Amino acid sequence: MFENIARRLERVQTHSPDAQGRELGRPPARPATQSLRDLLDVSDDFAAALAHRLEVNLTDLDAMQHLIMAGPLSPSALAKRVGLSTAAMTTAIDRLEAVGHVRRRANPDDRRSVLVEARPESRQRAMGLLMPMIGAVDAVLDDFDEHDQRVITRYLSRVVETYRGHSARLGAPHAPEAAGR
Repeated sequence: MFENIARRLERVQTHSPDAQGRELGRPPARPATQSLRDLLDVSDDFAAALAHRLEVNLTDLDAMQHLIMAGPLSPSALAKRVGLSTAAMTTAIDRLEAVGHVRRRANPDDRRSVLVEARPESRQRAMGLLMPMIGAVDAVLDDFDEHDQRVITRYLSRVVETYRGHSARLGAPHAPEAAGR
C-alpha cells in the first residue's frame, strides 16, 4: 500500500521531465532511475489490468497473490501479509469467495480455525494471464551477457534493499520480506 502511495506522489512530483524533483531541490533523474519509475508505473498498470480480468480489486488481487504463492493461510496470517485488519481481510475473503477465487476449509491442525486457499481453477487462470508477461520479461535478459546480467541483478537487489530500508524507517505496517514479496 505505501509503495503505491509513494509511486503516486512521485508521479505527481515528476509529471513532466522538466519538473523532475526541482521543487524538492533534486537534480533530474538519471536514465536508470527514470526507467525504474517507469517500470513501477507499468507494473501498477499491469496489476490493474490483471485485477480487471480476474474481476477483483487490487487489494483482493494482492490477497490472491499471497494465497497462490504461499498456499493456504489463516485469515489472520493473510491479513498480516496484505497489511489489512482482520475485519477488512474477512470482507476481502468474502468478495473473493463470492466470485469463486478462494474457498475456506477447516484447518487440519486446529479444528477451531479455517484456512483460506486459492481454488485450483482460479490459480490456473491467474497464472495463465501472468506467466506470458513473466516469460517475456525474463526473455529480455537474453539481450545481455552474463556480466551485464550480474550488474542488473546487483542494481535491482540494492534498489529492493533501499525500498525495504525506507519502508521500515517510515514504519511500514508489515515487512515485505515477511510478507513473501
